[in-house]
Amino acid sequence: MSNLDTDTTRRQLETLAAQVFRPPLRVAVVAIGSISLKPEEEPAVERAVERRRAEFSAGRQAARQAMGRDVAIPMAIDRSPDWPEGVTGSISHAGGWAMAAVGKGMIGLDLEVDADLPEDIRDTVLLPQERDLDPRLARVVFSAKEAAYKAQYPRSGALFGFETLAITLGDDSFRAVFQRDVGPFTAGHVIDGRFAIGAGFILTGTQ
Repeated sequence: MSNLDTDTTRRQLETLAAQVFRPPLRVAVVAIGSISLKPEEEPAVERAVERRRAEFSAGRQAARQAMGRDVAIPMAIDRSPDWPEGVTGSISHAGGWAMAAVGKGMIGLDLEVDADLPEDIRDTVLLPQERDLDPRLARVVFSAKEAAYKAQYPRSGALFGFETLAITLGDDSFRAVFQRDVGPFTAGHVIDGRFAIGAGFILTGTQ
């Protein structure tokens, strides 16, 4: 990819981010490539293949740019980012790009390549009421569940499957509804978010 193509895609992704997230939350986009890690971050990927190291490094760099702080973001025991005191954030990567959103509140971000959700995982990802969606919107539902999961995790510390959240889509928004009690979230609790599609990507987010 040429520098011109890279700059164009970065601007397009920044435009998607502006459609999904609102100030004062801050977002940064970084192309996956050769990016150095902080020493405190190295243990998280010391045995990882090169592709995983590159994705991880770009995600951490995007998070630093979003924070405006040149600090380490190591991996916690539960493998989530160990954010600096007072900071909440979310990191995702897809299609050669990493994106991070930081601020306060229940922040969840998921970036996906704009492609149909594969048929062989539809029954795993989608609840019965979600399975009539066309494959592209099914991918949006998948992404929305990922974003909502990331948003709730710092408060619940709970791992759960796709069946725990039911997604309803609006024109550019979604609602994620808990189907059972999870930590402090009771069945019926709603996490609202937004989504945008463009430049070959799907972006979902909550704040």
